[in-house]
Amino acid sequence: MEAKTIRFIRGGELVSLANVPPDRTLLEVLREDLACTGTKEGCGEGDCGACTVVLGEARHGELQYRAINSCIRLAHSVDGMALWTVEDLAAPDGTLHPAQEAMVQCHGSQCGFCTPGFVMSLFGMYQNRVCRGEAISREAAQADLSGNLCRCTGYRPIFDAAQSMANLPPARINETEVLLQLTALADGYADDARGPAYLMPRNLPQLLAQRSAHPQAQIVAGCTDVGLWVTKMHKRFPQVLDVTQVEELRRVEVYENHVAIGAAATLAEAYGALVADRPQLKTFADRFAGLPVRNSGTLGGNVANGSPIGDSMPLLIALGAHVVLMSTRGHRQMPLEDFYTGYRKNVLADDEVVAWIQVPRPVPGEFLRAYKISKRFDDDISAVCLVVNLRLDGDAVVQAGVGAGGVAATPVRATQAEAALRAQPWTAQAAQAAAQALRTQFQPISDMRASAAYRAEVLGNLMQRFWLESQGEQRINLESFRLDETDEATA
Repeated sequence: MEAKTIRFIRGGELVSLANVPPDRTLLEVLREDLACTGTKEGCGEGDCGACTVVLGEARHGELQYRAINSCIRLAHSVDGMALWTVEDLAAPDGTLHPAQEAMVQCHGSQCGFCTPGFVMSLFGMYQNRVCRGEAISREAAQADLSGNLCRCTGYRPIFDAAQSMANLPPARINETEVLLQLTALADGYADDARGPAYLMPRNLPQLLAQRSAHPQAQIVAGCTDVGLWVTKMHKRFPQVLDVTQVEELRRVEVYENHVAIGAAATLAEAYGALVADRPQLKTFADRFAGLPVRNSGTLGGNVANGSPIGDSMPLLIALGAHVVLMSTRGHRQMPLEDFYTGYRKNVLADDEVVAWIQVPRPVPGEFLRAYKISKRFDDDISAVCLVVNLRLDGDAVVQAGVGAGGVAATPVRATQAEAALRAQPWTAQAAQAAAQALRTQFQPISDMRASAAYRAEVLGNLMQRFWLESQGEQRINLESFRLDETDEATA
């Protein structure tokens, strides 16, 4: 099939690349086609951050900046956007950008391989925080740099650099000019001139029509999963259907009783809406991969992929979320746990797409906790994920929602634990009964992340932790830890 031309703005200039295969990554295009070799390939799977670049996109009349991993992002997905690489930051006279100068002054680089990625994450932080007048705390620096790994410095000087950027002479982007350039690109958009190999519909009717006409096309969103199929499994996709520009599906809509999260909303946007309703989820949200992954991946893609170790689904199941599927034939919806039929298998028909995830809003008496157990605190995949959501009336459990990940072939609802809790007094004995139910309902496997015995034991222990927290116990887990401004701790 004919590969369409990619057009984006870089360094104030229009870049136009023809005949780019639909499954070619952005990193490959940058390094091999544009000679932007400052952008490094480290892991090739979105874990280390060496490949970080920053995208700029016009949203609601403003320029939105997002640091993303270029190694697993398909090149065609940045069509119509602005792009910054590490080569684009210094001024024409050689003056370093504050993100670069701060790294120099704070001795934030040693071997230097990870440095371009850190600089680009710092650049994104600079645009989203410093340029908006926000002071960067140690905790904010750790959160925004969670997707960048360094094996030399121990992070302390890099956090110092993040906090010192605001003290350097400012460097401003002419956002008005960039927005005008992006508008000109959008005005020149013509779907029939883009070629059929990479389909990028702009509205829901277009998406449903193209899904019906091309059921064999690989659906992608932020490519945080599909990108791995390309880089690690060497899969090839002759035709791709990208949902990320479907305007209706990029929305997060808040209603009286539920939040409707469009399937093309990024994980950062989706979790932002969930945390707005339930602030106790902030640490859990921040631990869902690094920020560049959350800036690129989507909640709809995470749900559709259905990995048994994906963190979104146990949370959504515990909250009683429904998934809405759409096709040219109409729509249907179901509880999220009913969407899955087996390992990475679901009920989605060949002409359907995941359109929205509907999440109930909090109700009085709700007590919710989400637990992620992984080898590394930040930027790691769960060995076990457990989310418990109780609705209490005094000391009685009125309703129980328990979602689990990493313990079965699919994300699952822990029905036996729910039954042990529902309509019972909320006591230590009830928590112990639920813990035992968790250990007996599932038969987890042993793999590189944890043994079956460990997973079963941890499931029950997390329910005991939930009981202690419901009784007011604090600082009994890493989630309650806060990085002190003078702390020398590593990320």
